[in-house]
Amino acid sequence: MRVGLVGAGRIGESHAAAIVRRPEVDELVVADVDPERAREVAGRVGAHVAGAIENLLHPSAIDALVITAATSAHADLILAGVRAGTPVFCEKPVAPTVAETVEVLREVDRRDALVHIGFMRRFDAGYRRARQALRDGELGELHRVHAVTCDAAPPPASYLPTSGGLFRDCHVHDFDVLRWVTGREVVEVYARGANLGADLFAAADDIDTSAAVLTLNDGTFATLSGSRYNGGGYDVRMELAGTAGTIAVGLDERAPLRSAEDGVTFPSLNPWQEFWSRFAPAYDAEITAFLHAVRTGGPSPCTVADALEAVLVADAADRSRREGRPVRIEEVRP
Repeated sequence: MRVGLVGAGRIGESHAAAIVRRPEVDELVVADVDPERAREVAGRVGAHVAGAIENLLHPSAIDALVITAATSAHADLILAGVRAGTPVFCEKPVAPTVAETVEVLREVDRRDALVHIGFMRRFDAGYRRARQALRDGELGELHRVHAVTCDAAPPPASYLPTSGGLFRDCHVHDFDVLRWVTGREVVEVYARGANLGADLFAAADDIDTSAAVLTLNDGTFATLSGSRYNGGGYDVRMELAGTAGTIAVGLDERAPLRSAEDGVTFPSLNPWQEFWSRFAPAYDAEITAFLHAVRTGGPSPCTVADALEAVLVADAADRSRREGRPVRIEEVRP
């Protein structure tokens, strides 16, 4: 299998290293808007250089396309791959706006194309275990869900204007995996946000602290909290409570928590500090799943339609916190 990768930044290099380790991949070809960066990454991971990005976008040029470029380029690259008849993996988001995401979805559906959007939490062992426990009846009837996503430190100020904001950048992962784990849809969001740290978030019309209540289509409540300033470390967890039991995702020996109870030493190891180390096995697993779908002809492990639903929840949350009222998903659906 000949795989092309567009985007030689940090995530692109990490995906490239995972791809070249796969036995079904005979060749990885890397391209980037900065050719020197592409050469450097290709040299470090043992890949080849494509030269121009367009060299990867011709029919039959490659067997699969992996997109880890800037968000602003995602939609055009997905469409170019689809029109070339090439299966596509793309990091989230599909596009900067809902309107562009819908345009991509229509083209993908029209061509019945294989496109996998990179929501890696679906491939994390803890989330998969929680999903199975719920389906197997171990939790009984689900009554409550709580999700947490907190960064150990804020991103660079230069990142914020194009990030999409806290709900679209970070919590969109919570919204996707909430749908995937529970098998239910969000119908309403009431969200709040605050700026408790540096002025850079307000300057970017963003927030650094979040809280939300989400109502699912069976009436179940899910609560959400997040922060860009979690001094204890990188904290991503989900708790599902039912009539027969409760299960927690992310409650491991590196969870960035301390117990206030006497004699309790759990968690005992150094806490997670950033997303890649926390989810490295999940990133590897999602690439493996994509390549399997390419070999077997699908289906996509996470479709453009799935990505759209998560983004709609994020848009509803952002509108809710700006307008100070609950927002139903249908209000933001195009």
